[in-house]
Amino acid sequence: MRVRLLPSRLMARVVLAMSGGVDSSVAANLLLAQGHEVVGVFMRHGEESPAVCASGEARGSLPIAGQRADHKQGCCTASDALDARRVADRLDIPFYALNLQEEFGRIIDYFVDEYTAGRTPNPCVMCNNWIKFGKLFDYADSIGAEFIATGHYARRECGMSRGDTPALLRGLDERKDQSYVLFGVKREYLSRMLLPVGDYHKPEIRRRAAELGLRVAEKKDSQEICFVTSGKHDEFIRVRRTGDEDASGEIVTTEGRVVGIHAGIERFTVGQRKGLGVAMGDPYFVVRIEPETRRVVIGPKEELGRKELTARRTNWLVDPLSEPFRCAAQIRYNSTAEPATAEALPGDRLRVVFDEPRYGIAPGQAVVCYEGPRVLGGGWIE
Repeated sequence: MRVRLLPSRLMARVVLAMSGGVDSSVAANLLLAQGHEVVGVFMRHGEESPAVCASGEARGSLPIAGQRADHKQGCCTASDALDARRVADRLDIPFYALNLQEEFGRIIDYFVDEYTAGRTPNPCVMCNNWIKFGKLFDYADSIGAEFIATGHYARRECGMSRGDTPALLRGLDERKDQSYVLFGVKREYLSRMLLPVGDYHKPEIRRRAAELGLRVAEKKDSQEICFVTSGKHDEFIRVRRTGDEDASGEIVTTEGRVVGIHAGIERFTVGQRKGLGVAMGDPYFVVRIEPETRRVVIGPKEELGRKELTARRTNWLVDPLSEPFRCAAQIRYNSTAEPATAEALPGDRLRVVFDEPRYGIAPGQAVVCYEGPRVLGGGWIE
């Protein structure tokens, strides 16, 4: 298995966010192979699942969620903490569990507020912005660490054409690329980010884990939101925000015809086809959500298409261009980037005009602009 050296001096102290998964576990080994001093950190959100595992192996008094009620692979559970600790012990690196309940509380509030307002949140992006490449820098500074590292499939390279700031690039494995969820990292943090697995394909990472004898080599990738341990985000939101309050509303067509009643707009996102709760004969999609009236508007696919969007709260990893520029724009984590013309607007806003209509442009999701593999920046869709 080849090892790629980083363009930083050797023997730097690195704080590595360890989730207990195969990617961050192998990231620890890669960093050690590059000569770095690695400090493993597990981030605890404090949300208990219906089945809490009361283990004392992870430090601190805050309970960690046990097995998820939906039996899907999440992260931040008790078993994940134990997996991370075992990997740290195997690699002989220090390991700490940080109590970040307050910080995760901010993400939970954002998650609930966005769905309540008829938008579709992306808590993983916010976690990267506020915690993994936010609060963890405070911890890194407190122990004299120069870098923060994660197991994201993305790359950081120096010496690119746009100024002296390091470039954030797509991961080499296009199927696992996670650069989209890193667009909101502060530009000044790029020089302190390390992304060891970004130069590898997933099968290589699993093979390396197996060669190292790590039991996480075949562990499934996380699939669900870590703090929604039941797997039912609509129920989670109702308990957090509305309790027993009636949040029902009408399901209507774009022509205004009432075709059904829903229990709450948090069940829906723009572009959704399944689970609408109404039988229309032909395929219908959520075209828009009206939080003021609690109406969910549905229509055929052709009514879902849009060529233009605007976004707010932009974050640029390059110097913003004063003129409209060509790029490839991506509107969801699991969608493809499509040709577009983008323009930075006053007030930290952005306009994107696609060459062809895009389907499922959801308010609250991020739009990220790319130049080839490089992340230029993006914002939150209005």
